[in-house]
Amino acid sequence: MKRIAIYDTTLRDGSQGEGVNFSLEDKLLLTKKLDELGVDYIEGGYPLSNPKDHEYFVAVQQLPLKHSKVCAFGMTRRKNSPPETDTCLKALIDSQAPVICIVGKTWDMQVQQILSTSLEENLKMIEDSIAYCRSLGREVMYDAEHFFDGYKANPEYALKTLKAAEKAGASVVILCDTNGGTMPEVISERVTAVCKEIKCQVGIHCHNDCELAVANSLAAVRAGASQVQGTMNGIGERCGNVDLVSVIANLNLKYGLEVLQPGSLAKLTEASRYVYEIANLNHRNGQPFVGQSAFAHKGGMHTHAVALNPVSYEHIDPTQVGNERRVLVSELSGRSTILTKTQKYDLHNDKPLMSKILNQVQDLENDGYEFEAAEASFDLLVKKVAGLYKPWFDLIAYRVNIEHDKNNKPITEATVKIGLADKILHTVAEGDGPVNALDGALRKALLSSFPQLSELQLVDYKVRVVNNRAGTAAKVRVTIESRDQGDVWGTIGVSENIIEASWLALVDSIEYKLFKDKEAGAKTN
Repeated sequence: MKRIAIYDTTLRDGSQGEGVNFSLEDKLLLTKKLDELGVDYIEGGYPLSNPKDHEYFVAVQQLPLKHSKVCAFGMTRRKNSPPETDTCLKALIDSQAPVICIVGKTWDMQVQQILSTSLEENLKMIEDSIAYCRSLGREVMYDAEHFFDGYKANPEYALKTLKAAEKAGASVVILCDTNGGTMPEVISERVTAVCKEIKCQVGIHCHNDCELAVANSLAAVRAGASQVQGTMNGIGERCGNVDLVSVIANLNLKYGLEVLQPGSLAKLTEASRYVYEIANLNHRNGQPFVGQSAFAHKGGMHTHAVALNPVSYEHIDPTQVGNERRVLVSELSGRSTILTKTQKYDLHNDKPLMSKILNQVQDLENDGYEFEAAEASFDLLVKKVAGLYKPWFDLIAYRVNIEHDKNNKPITEATVKIGLADKILHTVAEGDGPVNALDGALRKALLSSFPQLSELQLVDYKVRVVNNRAGTAAKVRVTIESRDQGDVWGTIGVSENIIEASWLALVDSIEYKLFKDKEAGAKTN
């Protein structure tokens, strides 16, 4: 099986994406995660560009990496100066990185207008820089910047730059679609041409400005490239780089090529989401292979077919990439969806009950509810319709008061009165806002009876107007995401009053947690 090397540049090219800023600790955590995933090369940055990147190459030497090689990225020597005195090359060598990736100009226009030097001097800059780093015992790769634009303008000169790199000892020449504007058939044609002229390995580095970075990278591999450079989740400048997640999955599962390490593919979803969290970016639900919606089924006909045979609407088994199948509940659901979602209650022989649950879902969605991201609320709905629900406490009253202090800062206080067993509990709490204050007051009332609520965290809170034509009298839909030590779940509330909608979602979250723990305890016993 042919092996394709994976070169990750999330820490450098990915950090150039808008809104992305990695701390030194972030970069070290990502390095460990990428090594666990089994990528072959991790580009740590340009050690001369900023103190953080310099410190990274010092700190990364203390990490016990099991597979990945760390790369330092930099440019060719300055024009008309020897490599021995070049500050960039010195920084690359001083980084102690075992692999160095040098970027140089391949497009004659860039050489003459951007570098303001001759075409011949540019060839010497490439050859001298690579030969110097090789002479000091480093593996050197060459990034041929703007290769595809350069080849279009002057194919003879573009090839000369690659041959200069190969002559100097580059182990790989990487063809960069820097502007992201090349079509897949052109990528294939030009990679094929390069592979006929170059004896060393050929790599591909694509940007996504035409939404073709994955297609272009796959086309390059099919034409002879043996290395793919990119970023996790495709983060990067402008429209981003090629998404290594999709590249890795396609190369292995569709083309049968060896990537990463044995067993690593099942870690792909976890690694993708880890990068989103470290980068403080929202997950893309529709991201192929690893997105939350990648194997989510909503239509009744689809869910029925998937229950009988998953290949009817899934191109791979989601567990191959560490993802999972999800069956969404909505007004489009059929009985098969309800059946799938209620298997643990053993209700499959009760068709009238199935219809009752489905009707209830459709009525609630007509009122503004959406259960796709609120499966915990759906679980409680099933309990109520099936007669399996018993409230953990009874609400008597709640009140939220917002005042401003002498510095005009808002102070929020919530009062909650509930019935619990034979007692009436009346508690008060302050919070950063009304929902936080309500949460604090309710927990204060419940914690002595249910200490497990101390591990419950509210991690996300979203508000959406349902019928915006009603203006300030419109209904709002509040969705809360919660987690404990083992699970994450969503709950929902809908009302014309945003506090009431929030309360409904909050109570569902707490009750789901209590039911979940009770059921887990019953299984253990």
